[in-house]
Amino acid sequence: MASGDDSPIFEDDESPPYSLEKMTDLVAVWDVALSDGVHKIEFEHGTTSGKRVVYVDGKEEIRKEWMFKLVGKETFCVGASKMKATINIDAVSGFAYEYTLEINGKSLKKYMENRSKTTNTWVLHLDGEDFRVVLEKDTMDVWCNGKKMETAGEFVDDGTETHFSIGNHDCYIKAVSSGKRKEGIIHTLIVDNREIPEIPE
Repeated sequence: MASGDDSPIFEDDESPPYSLEKMTDLVAVWDVALSDGVHKIEFEHGTTSGKRVVYVDGKEEIRKEWMFKLVGKETFCVGASKMKATINIDAVSGFAYEYTLEINGKSLKKYMENRSKTTNTWVLHLDGEDFRVVLEKDTMDVWCNGKKMETAGEFVDDGTETHFSIGNHDCYIKAVSSGKRKEGIIHTLIVDNREIPEIPE
């Protein structure tokens, strides 16, 4: 390596949670959107040593160095609600493996499809900061940037309002019947008397 301007990638003494050298056996990465935020799950599988390492948001959750059985599953928890996640390791052919992630016993795809029916998500920008607000329709819990919010519900003429605050901003989620059985209840986030558009997850 030449001297002079060729400085190392990490100049300060703070090394990252895991270094790139160790990640050579990285075989799968998933992003999982839960009420408390989007979590990154990474999986290392050493097909010669049988090593299995699971990282959630860069933090090591499981490490098994020598596994004689190369197929199987690893189960761990994700997020503030300690959601159960399982990585399935299946042999496809010869030395090829397939890795699938299950959340709460459902495939990630099925879980996310179901989640879009049971939650509403909004992203907004207030006071120079981004906020991700999630409503869990079954419990009416409201999450903002990973924290469960203190809420107060009240009945209004055409439905209900669930009030909470972000900083010094008044927010509420209005629930109104659509009048159509298939659509059910429509939830709208109002911040400082302004409607915030919902984002699909």
